[in-house]
Amino acid sequence: MSVDTPTTKRKPSLFVLLPLLLFVAMAGVFLYQLVSGHDPQELPSALIGNPAPPTNLPPVEGILAADGTPVPGLDLAQSDGRPVLVNVFASWCVPCRQEHPVLMDLAKDSRFRLVGINYKDEPKNAQRFLDGLGNPYAAIGSDLSGRAGIDWGVYGVPETFLVSPSGTIVWKQTGPFSPEDVTRKLEPALAKLLAAGG
Repeated sequence: MSVDTPTTKRKPSLFVLLPLLLFVAMAGVFLYQLVSGHDPQELPSALIGNPAPPTNLPPVEGILAADGTPVPGLDLAQSDGRPVLVNVFASWCVPCRQEHPVLMDLAKDSRFRLVGINYKDEPKNAQRFLDGLGNPYAAIGSDLSGRAGIDWGVYGVPETFLVSPSGTIVWKQTGPFSPEDVTRKLEPALAKLLAAGG
């Protein structure tokens, strides 16, 4: 004779529901990013509003200016009273190649100095890169070890920083410049800086 035992329904455990809860949370984050108008390329930088890291880098060997003289290394302590646009680039960086025509145009703007930090790049490769595309930089520092990139909080190349004449980082571009970025982002930041006496 068998005794029937009442069967009890088990409630789904939290472990079973966890994937669904994670999916809903991730979908919520993506939806927020989509409708908020937030630019995913604008990563926060703890350096904005703070002094630029002391940067004194040797020149990249073999890179010459238009007049045939060697392009100097980068020493941010040497200021001519203008803001400085610091562009972190590398020859192995595909987006750096994409933004290069924009940098060539920016180099013609006399309101600031455009300088470069050549990040984890072999000098011969950097030289070929700039020989082929043109050199927009007034000075280029060689950061072969990547130490300066760490000091600047670089997430990945290219990145560009606008530094006031007093040495404060006031704006940052993550990723390659486009003409729209110059118009919508850099120009307002530069105008604000210059209006404040920068």
